[in-house]
Amino acid sequence: MAEKADAPLDDLMMAMDVVDTLRHDDAVVMKELGAEDRDAGMIERLREIYAAQGIEVPDHILEAGVEGLKEDRFVYNPPASGFSRFLALAYVSRLTWSKWLAIVLVVLVIAGAGWQFLVVAPRERAAEALQVELAEELPNRLSVLAERIAGLTDNSDLLAEADRLKTDGITAAGDGKVEAARKAASDLDRLATDLAAVFEVRIVSRPGTPTGVTRIPDVNRNVNNYYLVVEAINPDAKAIAIPIVSEEDGKTSSVTIWAQRVSKAAFDAVRRDKENDGIVQKTLIGEKRRGEREIDWASGVQEGAITEW
Repeated sequence: MAEKADAPLDDLMMAMDVVDTLRHDDAVVMKELGAEDRDAGMIERLREIYAAQGIEVPDHILEAGVEGLKEDRFVYNPPASGFSRFLALAYVSRLTWSKWLAIVLVVLVIAGAGWQFLVVAPRERAAEALQVELAEELPNRLSVLAERIAGLTDNSDLLAEADRLKTDGITAAGDGKVEAARKAASDLDRLATDLAAVFEVRIVSRPGTPTGVTRIPDVNRNVNNYYLVVEAINPDAKAIAIPIVSEEDGKTSSVTIWAQRVSKAAFDAVRRDKENDGIVQKTLIGEKRRGEREIDWASGVQEGAITEW
């Protein structure tokens, strides 16, 4: 038995229009639905309506429209509740919530990229740099400094100190103790710098600068401390800054001029020298040689210095 062919699209659209006409023509529905021959009456009424518009509608379309009205066909009945209703409402309002969803997604992407770029990536680079420093840079630096010191001096005590600092630093680096390894390298670098330094300590003898000063110490008000104002002069005849610990406050300052404590006899000798012609003839009171850590002082120079007077 042959299957019934699907209704043409134009017939379907016309049937929908018939139902819509019935639904919006309350007089037809209320009146004709109460009549004994309601279907025939509604069909006749519809024929009149369409004829007035100049439209000829076949009877089978009008009959389909009447049946569709009674069966509530071509009517969308939204679900009252549940997940289906939620999906329906979401679909209807998609233009509104999709914009906000897009904004939220963009913000999340930007935040994620910012976190990766500003926090995670720098942290990873810092961790990698630290590993390179511990495994390569610090051990290499310690070894180079130790070799440099070995080339600067043959003093066994200084060489032993340099070897100890190198060993301690490499051990700390291997244990991941970066601060201890850095300190060992810094101490080794300071030792190498001290040993390489070459300068003379000379008494300052020029207008506007005192040649000597005296102090009465707080611990003993019955004595005077005597100081000569001096500076460190390098082989290029230029004054250089060196670290000096003030015995008055214990602070270390890098200065180009300071006052070195001397005996009263040495102080008086310089004073008499200057009184002759206003110029100190013998200005050299100390010498720092290459490969030595300490200054070799002349007779009469004592431990202790001040940086302000």
